[in-house]
Amino acid sequence: MGHYPDRRPPHGCPSLREAPVPFNLPRMAAAQGRLSDGADGMDDTKEGDRNGSSAPPLPFRAAVDALRTARLRPQIEVEPAPAPKRLAPFAYALEAAVVDGDQDLADGRLVLLHDPDGHDAWRGAFRLVTLVRAELEPEMAADPLLPDVCWSWLTGALQARSLSYGEASGTVTRASSHYFGGLAERPAASQIEIRASWTPREGLGGVPDTASHLASWCDLLAQVAGLPPAGPGDASIVTLPQRRDPQSR
Repeated sequence: MGHYPDRRPPHGCPSLREAPVPFNLPRMAAAQGRLSDGADGMDDTKEGDRNGSSAPPLPFRAAVDALRTARLRPQIEVEPAPAPKRLAPFAYALEAAVVDGDQDLADGRLVLLHDPDGHDAWRGAFRLVTLVRAELEPEMAADPLLPDVCWSWLTGALQARSLSYGEASGTVTRASSHYFGGLAERPAASQIEIRASWTPREGLGGVPDTASHLASWCDLLAQVAGLPPAGPGDASIVTLPQRRDPQSR
């Protein structure tokens, strides 16, 4: 599946700000809206530990500073978001949306986790966790190769920037909504959701290149939204045509 037809989302991308979607549940959120603040363990710890009792270690502070100062393509709006308290001693989260004017094309959340003592499952002291989702045309959602291609968008975005990472895992979920009764006039809607996590390899001073990982994640968001690559060096596995008729925020 090297090319998709031009996509017209039935209702646009569901915004993530108003629908609580905890990272530990591998399912599509039923409600529309962006992720709720403070829901399902996503309450804000900022850069402190889970107890809020100790200062963040230097490597974590440096990794967060890199996220805050990264330069990204203008179509992607990024802002801090509530971070989970129970996944790691230290956490920092960002929320992003791919926008066209006042319209959302895709959105998601990226969480940086840090355990100074290291984590056996991560095989490192840092972990990146993400949720990305967008709405698709039904014929595209029905393609049996869609989950494999969506996963290749993530790994391809990391490889395109020559990033070193390990222990990648995740799920690609597609779901459809059909409307009845008083909502019967609405067309059927299909959504794609990518949940993934990976361990960024640590560099000098035990600090991973979080700015480049964020840029790769934004490449994934842009690809899911159907945007063309930002430049000649940003091409990844599959280039998608731009969406038409996204939903206004």
